Amino acid sequence: MRVLVTGGAGFVGSHLVDAHVARGDDVVVVDDLSTGRMENIAAHVAGGRIRFHQGKAEDSAVLGPAFEGVDLVYHLAAAVGVFQILQYPLASIRTNLEASSAVFERAAARSVRTVFTSTSEVYGKNVSDALKEDDDTIYGPTKVRRWLYAVSKATDEFLALAYHQELGLPVTVVRLFNTTGPRQTGAYGMVVPRFVRQAIEGQPLTVYGDGGQLRCFTNVHDVVAALMALAATPAAIGEVVNVGNPREISIRDLASLVCKIVGSNSPVQLIDYESAYGEGFEDMRRRVPDVSRLRSLIGFVPTTPLEETIEGIARDFTPERHPLP
Repeated sequence: MRVLVTGGAGFVGSHLVDAHVARGDDVVVVDDLSTGRMENIAAHVAGGRIRFHQGKAEDSAVLGPAFEGVDLVYHLAAAVGVFQILQYPLASIRTNLEASSAVFERAAARSVRTVFTSTSEVYGKNVSDALKEDDDTIYGPTKVRRWLYAVSKATDEFLALAYHQELGLPVTVVRLFNTTGPRQTGAYGMVVPRFVRQAIEGQPLTVYGDGGQLRCFTNVHDVVAALMALAATPAAIGEVVNVGNPREISIRDLASLVCKIVGSNSPVQLIDYESAYGEGFEDMRRRVPDVSRLRSLIGFVPTTPLEETIEGIARDFTPERHPLP
């Protein structure tokens, strides 16, 4: 099988590339390296195990050659991280919408099986217990840039499903819930690798807000297994599917857990949202996935303990690989 991974030098994308290379597939990667890292795929490139096209997924001169002969597409290329989105809102919107449109157009023209990674951000302020794929999305005002990522990814979902309905694109939309693990950087606001670095270096663990907000963290290897299984499941075509570990933890408790695992005495430092993100920033108090649809489709849900995931990030730690925002 020839597999194309847009954003394949990034955190999730590179682990997905690893898995397909290990399976013996012919893998093609498109990445502009704006947030992806060449070191994540360098060994595969050097060994001739993958073909790498550097550039933006919306660039036809890049995407056209990459699409030649592909049997499966994973579209992961997107703007990454809250800090990046707040600082570069226009580029973030363009990246999310233009890249998705280009990928879906080519995939639909040849009826190529496509898996699109969306995000739990599309639920917005909905704090319902165990969010289902058909639950309402609730966003704040358009002047609050915090929500442009959620809205642009939701628009990508509409686009994917429209291509499915009107042009027969065999696509599955996957909403990822706080994926973390080795190779993830804290440079764009990802909390677990940021905490790990701060704990290892003896710095205060900076918690934004009061630390009581609840999140669910999913091991990247569980995410890769789910993506590959969904790609091979015909019943998943045309569906929106949550992928996440339902275990909840507060951000303050996460900080304490990281310190315990790393063996650090670092204190926790609370920072108000305005100081961290600027005036008018909004966040959600809780976000937990309902994964019953995932279980019914592939018979698997993410269960890797958060402790094991944190240990993996700590083993992977280097200052260069884990820059702070």
